[in-house]
Amino acid sequence: MWRYLKAAFLVGVDVPALGRLPVNVLLASAFVILGFAEPAFWLAGMATEAALVTTLAFNPRFQKYVQGQQLQAATGDDDARRRQLIQLLEPDLRRKLSGLETKCQRVLDVYASQQTEDYIIDANRDALRNLQWTYLKLLVARHHLTAFANDETGDSIAAKVKSLERDIADPNEPDSLRQSKQATAAILKKRLSNILRKEQTFEEIDSDLTRIDAQVDLLLENATMQGKPQTITTDIQLASDLLGGGLFGEDESAITDLDKKYTAPKSRQQETAQ
Repeated sequence: MWRYLKAAFLVGVDVPALGRLPVNVLLASAFVILGFAEPAFWLAGMATEAALVTTLAFNPRFQKYVQGQQLQAATGDDDARRRQLIQLLEPDLRRKLSGLETKCQRVLDVYASQQTEDYIIDANRDALRNLQWTYLKLLVARHHLTAFANDETGDSIAAKVKSLERDIADPNEPDSLRQSKQATAAILKKRLSNILRKEQTFEEIDSDLTRIDAQVDLLLENATMQGKPQTITTDIQLASDLLGGGLFGEDESAITDLDKKYTAPKSRQQETAQ
């Protein structure tokens, strides 16, 4: 209820040449000023504002208006954060995303040209939007995997480990130096494990990206070949673990918040398909 009271107090009207003026704020300010000359105006102002604000705040139409404004603002924030994620990507990755979005729009255009029922088009738009969001998450994860990459490969580190192990096995190696090299070898083995895991994640992400591209190509072919429009299902089992955390770096919280928006229509899609 507090949000409705706050919105009611700050409600404004558009005045030509003056713009949008907060009516209740101005009225309350006038009562405050008059109250310095006659304190009774302060009581009158409090009573007047309380009546106006509460009446407006409890009005169902005003509450729907407030909900609509907040939803619009939230949508704008989400779209802005999505654009920020896209701007993180290298130009070639942005082109990949743009290409996928273009193909998804072509699928919807084909269904629209076939005079498909609105509920099918809406369900398919939600499904394709979820697919594009998954694609973007994969691209962001790939970006963060390459952001701090160095020139060393798994083979180069493995060669260093083998060289150290040969030195450690040398009976003429001093004990102090052998211990130091053993500690260095242990560190390099951990680095090697990380690099191998990163390389595997790269392969999984690239495989998932290719799979989604192929999936959308198939959807476009089906849309142009099938006589009766069908509800699109885009549930695919990814090879990469996008839910495991740690793949998105400092963008983890933004990804988590946007997930709530882009995965919400899924239930509606499933209900439509039933």
